[in-house]
Amino acid sequence: MLRLWMSFILFFLSTPLLFAQAKVPKKEVPVSIIFDTDMGPDYDDVGAITMLHAMADMGECRILATIASNKHPLVAATLSVLNTYFNRPGIPIGVVRGEAVNIGSSQKWDSLIVANYPHQVKSNDQAEDALNLYRSILSKQPDNSVTIVTVGFLTNMSNLLQSNADKYSALDGKALVAKKVKRLVCMAARFDDKMGSFTEFNVKEDAAASKFAYDNWPTPILFSGFEIGLYIHTGLPIAHSHYPHSPVKDVFARSIPMDKEDAKGRNSWDETALLVAVRGYNKYYTVARGKMICNTDGSNSWDKNGTRDLYLIQKTPVPEMENIINELIMHQPMKAKSGK
Repeated sequence: MLRLWMSFILFFLSTPLLFAQAKVPKKEVPVSIIFDTDMGPDYDDVGAITMLHAMADMGECRILATIASNKHPLVAATLSVLNTYFNRPGIPIGVVRGEAVNIGSSQKWDSLIVANYPHQVKSNDQAEDALNLYRSILSKQPDNSVTIVTVGFLTNMSNLLQSNADKYSALDGKALVAKKVKRLVCMAARFDDKMGSFTEFNVKEDAAASKFAYDNWPTPILFSGFEIGLYIHTGLPIAHSHYPHSPVKDVFARSIPMDKEDAKGRNSWDETALLVAVRGYNKYYTVARGKMICNTDGSNSWDKNGTRDLYLIQKTPVPEMENIINELIMHQPMKAKSGK
């Protein structure tokens, strides 16, 4: 009997050690994201930034900044409306300076939400210079830690690469990107059978900047091409929702009926890029490896012998992708927290 009790005592004494030696699952580190958008010409940008805030609320990412590659007068205020709605009014907002594309919304959804929702940044002049903001943020981040996702023009990327050492960093732009940026994710270009004969909007609107950026970018680039978002239609659930006061709902509810081609929802170009920027592509897509070649007119080709870049190839059925994206776009703001 004594031996039996001694065995029990030894077991319980050793149990904590056994648990201590057990492997604890490693917690995923949130992806540090800079969101670079043209926020205006199309409203899939609104779906994408909503997904960004949704995944930040879920602990999947950390939003370092929302930066505009479009200098339309309402772009900073629009970003401020959406950041404020999702209880992150303090997220830095940058707007491109100098020569840049200036395009607003044909459906006027930007002016609609700016007029009806609170926002701290009232004009582009009140936003930060996009280049300064990039250099300031990147200089403070751990090496090889930042994901930049562009769902607009490559103007800011070109400006960043060509920037000189300054008060933020002793490194020039290309060296700073190489040191701090893990990956660039782009909704840009086209990689199906129409590649080469098609000029995709985000690339062609500032073709010179696109070419410089893609010719000189020093870290991996992941492309969600035009053909990926073309067949994924989203936005109807939020447009038809019961949400009483939502700028996201207002944008989709106003814009979808204005184009008969959007009867099944809006094409989800920007949303697909944002999704893989945060969650990675493995669950949703396969990829091709090579290097994107940007032509002077904004069209693109693909060098199969390259190693820097990847482009997405459909794997998950379109209806499933629509459900995933729609669920994220339906996300409602969490209760306000202190900080960003």
